[in-house]
Amino acid sequence: MISNPFHYHPDLDKVENVKAGQMLLIDKPLNWTSFQAVNKIRHLFKVHLGIKKLKVGHAGTLDPLATGLLVICIGKKTKEIDQYIGQSKTYTGTFTLGASRPSYDMETEIDQHFETSHITEELIREAALSFLGEQQQIPPIFSAKKIDGKRAYKSARIGEEVIMRANPIELFQFDIIKIDGNTVHFLIKASKGTYIRSIAYDFGKKLNSGAYLSSLRRTHSGDFSTEKAISIEEFENAIKVYALA
Repeated sequence: MISNPFHYHPDLDKVENVKAGQMLLIDKPLNWTSFQAVNKIRHLFKVHLGIKKLKVGHAGTLDPLATGLLVICIGKKTKEIDQYIGQSKTYTGTFTLGASRPSYDMETEIDQHFETSHITEELIREAALSFLGEQQQIPPIFSAKKIDGKRAYKSARIGEEVIMRANPIELFQFDIIKIDGNTVHFLIKASKGTYIRSIAYDFGKKLNSGAYLSSLRRTHSGDFSTEKAISIEEFENAIKVYALA
């Protein structure tokens, strides 16, 4: 167990140390929103260190159905959050070929099936290479993007028409790790603002078929890695020990 999940300055007391600015690397669990993770951390500081007002933010949203690295900035460190948001992100996960979903991931039900008998390993690897470089990407309608001041997914979930604008992104790496039937295991390194769900959808179209994102894990954000991250439960145990030290 990590007894002190952030750097401790001996010349400051615990509250001042936290407010002076700290960074946490959290391994977000499945089905948690990034907002829930931030709120949980803020709550733990309040309960165990008595800090009622504390700035806590994350450097890049992860969807509820994704796991992995959340870079959390605390106190005065939140002033630097934009520089961390701007860093590249690396993901591993799976695309499922032969079907599509309105959300481009597992949130919604399959709405269409497609032929896959023509898809070969060579076609899959060629398709992956074609995504490398700078490009324009249309975000999913089931996303947190704001359209006319309203989150796109809120409009999409009640059946309202949502028109998404394309955003510039860049893919630095797109490796096919394994192909298991209609399941494609990948590693993607991309610029900020990249929706891996949209890549899944576009990947299916590139293969003259359909595809959706069936699993996703963020492994890196800039130079930060999940190897140094801790779970919410580990952080909760750690801050209890820290509070008593």
